[in-house]
Amino acid sequence: MEEGRKNYKYLDIITAFFVAVLLISNIASTKILDFGFFTFDGGTLLFPLSYIFGDILTEVYGYRRSRRVIWLGFGAAILASVVFIIVGKLPPAIGWENQEAYDKILGLTPRLVVASLIAYFSGEFSNSFILAKIKIWMRGRRLWVRTIGSTLVGEGVDTILFILIAFWGILPGSLILTLIISNYLFKTGVEVLFTPATYKIVKWLKRAESEDYFDYETNFNPFKFMPR
Repeated sequence: MEEGRKNYKYLDIITAFFVAVLLISNIASTKILDFGFFTFDGGTLLFPLSYIFGDILTEVYGYRRSRRVIWLGFGAAILASVVFIIVGKLPPAIGWENQEAYDKILGLTPRLVVASLIAYFSGEFSNSFILAKIKIWMRGRRLWVRTIGSTLVGEGVDTILFILIAFWGILPGSLILTLIISNYLFKTGVEVLFTPATYKIVKWLKRAESEDYFDYETNFNPFKFMPR
């Protein structure tokens, strides 16, 4: 079967979970949590899973298919943000008194939307690119090196871009630094803790899908949509 048209049993399921994690994380991020040393938004509890799904997608199916999934998540995030903003601007029904609550939870500002989209796009593509390259360099050995290594870069790019774009000039510099450090340590820590589970899922998927893709001839341009 021609590459690019091969049918997979579980790619659509992983894609659905990837997009769901992204959208749920964006909504949950409206609440700031305090766990002593760690201070981060609620979305951080779930968002690291998107990088684990990203690792699995690239490791098993290759960068090209991961690129499609990242763009699907990007489109879904834009759609959700636009709908939330439009609904928030529309006049509420007489007797419905929850407009203020809606605005606080789902009333996204353009700055937060832009910060989220730029951070997501940059972080996910950095993660996928680095994992694919390390896999080639190491000839498929030491999966943990590329899953953790790619996440260290991807999550770093994501965290720094989002917090700086969203909060620079709004929050004091000390709090911004605390948010960056807390978010980064927590997100990368989740990746490390989930490494054994990632190994098992990757091994099972490679066997079930009869696929272990190496991106030897891949065009890594994130804006290239055609298979070749």
